[in-house]
Amino acid sequence: MVQSNHLTLLREGILKSIPPEAGVTRIDFEGPEIAVYVKNPAVLLSGGDVVKTVAKALRKRIVLRPDPAVRKDKEEAKKIVYELVPPEAGITNVYFDDVMGEMIIEAKKPGLVIGKNSSLLKQLLAYTFWRPVPVRTPPLKSRFVESVSTLFHKNSNYRLKMLKEAGRRIHRTPLYRIDNVRVTALGGFREVGRSSILVEAGEDKILLDCGAKPGARDYMGEFPAFWLDDFDIDSLSAVVITHAHLDHCGALPLLFKYGYRGPVYCSEPTKMLMALILKDYLDVAEKEGRTPIYGIREVKMALLHTIALNHGEVTDIAPGVKLTLHNAGHILGSSMVHLHIGEGLHNIVYTGDFKYGRTRLLEPATYVFPRLETLIMESTYGGPNDVMPSREETEAKLVEIINRTLSRGGKVLIPVLAVGRAQEIMLVLANAVEKKLIPSVPIYIEGMIQESTAIHTAYPESLAREVRDKILYEDVNPFLAENFVIMTKGRERLDVVEGEPCIIMATSGMLNAGPALEYFKLMAEDERNSLIFVSYQVEGTLGRTVQEGAKEVVVDYVDGKPLAVKVKMEVHTCEGFSGHSDRRQLLRFVERVTPKPHRIILCHGEDEKTASLASNIEKFYKVPVDAPSFLNSVRVR
Repeated sequence: MVQSNHLTLLREGILKSIPPEAGVTRIDFEGPEIAVYVKNPAVLLSGGDVVKTVAKALRKRIVLRPDPAVRKDKEEAKKIVYELVPPEAGITNVYFDDVMGEMIIEAKKPGLVIGKNSSLLKQLLAYTFWRPVPVRTPPLKSRFVESVSTLFHKNSNYRLKMLKEAGRRIHRTPLYRIDNVRVTALGGFREVGRSSILVEAGEDKILLDCGAKPGARDYMGEFPAFWLDDFDIDSLSAVVITHAHLDHCGALPLLFKYGYRGPVYCSEPTKMLMALILKDYLDVAEKEGRTPIYGIREVKMALLHTIALNHGEVTDIAPGVKLTLHNAGHILGSSMVHLHIGEGLHNIVYTGDFKYGRTRLLEPATYVFPRLETLIMESTYGGPNDVMPSREETEAKLVEIINRTLSRGGKVLIPVLAVGRAQEIMLVLANAVEKKLIPSVPIYIEGMIQESTAIHTAYPESLAREVRDKILYEDVNPFLAENFVIMTKGRERLDVVEGEPCIIMATSGMLNAGPALEYFKLMAEDERNSLIFVSYQVEGTLGRTVQEGAKEVVVDYVDGKPLAVKVKMEVHTCEGFSGHSDRRQLLRFVERVTPKPHRIILCHGEDEKTASLASNIEKFYKVPVDAPSFLNSVRVR
């Protein structure tokens, strides 16, 4: 009854603030948004934005939807779109979601569909009685992107039902006042992999990240501690994913296999990249003859429960918790998580993986927040020797290795993570070829890189300013440089390896599997070749073994017998390309983060590195630091 009364009061507050001539037909709670259905939206769009004023007064996210009874015929609505939107926008498709009342407008330049101060969007809404949703047409065509869009479109009814159920839980009246906040390490503490943090704030339980640790000996080591007594899926209010690397999202479908049916929050690029990463995880398992613990059904379920947010957008995710995502600078769409708990009772910032430094691909991480008491921060490169060279030095080293290798008739293999590191290296190589720093040789791209790059080109506004401006204003796409050759057939690898000098970029970044491993098998015993690691090599991976100087490694098993190769190729590491902050950047972030936290909790780092960083933060900045182990809890309020 209390919950029902609270929702009724919210509806009444909105009705009192909206002119009767708008013709409100119903008000629904759809996830974090309150949807107001009206027969005459034009009344609310003229003479100031009434909806925005009401949303500000109630401190809620309100979305305006025309009532289904007044929507224009779809063909007529399309005609209006093409009449109002300038041809320069480059509309490629217009389609409709009957359930959500949305008119999706795909265009090469969606900014021209929006118009100055959203003026054109308001016109389209007022004239068509459909809610216009502009979407960028990816410069690189991707079947995967299309399949994800189709998944959402075909399951609109299910998604609306999910949103309404989540909405009732989010906007209900809390049963009691929050007076304590606790953080529990479910994975990714004193280790790298399976990142997962349970935040308990009164009756609200929020899961921050839900990662896997590929290569672990068993499921207990691969996934977070969902079996812990204090972890109850039915009581989870929300899951928040910081970014789309497996060690932060790889266990998400497992939650849905166990019965979770609540919302998942992340940025829009993360949603798309996460779908790609999880699908690839299943494909690799199948190729290796392994049976994964979850299947494509659970992956699709997780996606349908995902609610994408913009950075800086304040969102209710539970009666006593507001969420805001901020740029983390790690990979496309990566986010720091700000939780505002209990009307100012406590504020937590969880960095996830972050880069507090500029790269060619992304802007540096945010360090200013509205309020902050507890900072949960990664410590991947927290060791005393984890000081990376500057970007200029790192790029110069890469160029020097490439030139030396090509001059002796060798080939360069660069194992990369498909998401983030691959695109960073592509930008570096494209720039080097353009400036004639390296010869104009073929740069072969294989693995999931192309699909990931297509997603990057769909969100140029999330990229570094220089790349964004080239794509948006100069119509120059560095990801489409002529040297890049997309490999689609594995049987062509031998031709590449036996051909002319070249550069090969392939997944996976740690040589665990995929085309990078196949190229390594073919190239390792030729001393003219070079292998360049550009990403972190986790303990226990083949990449780490090779990086540490092994002269012979087992790469596979044939009829139960180990298949070994001798490592005669040169092996190099260019650490400065990391998407993580090095020790100096971590300490500088702690020094500059605003406001100054009352407490810091360290995660995502090997045992000794985490301990070393904790000691130095306390010594230099006089802030209490916790470095909990797996399954430990810390009461922060």
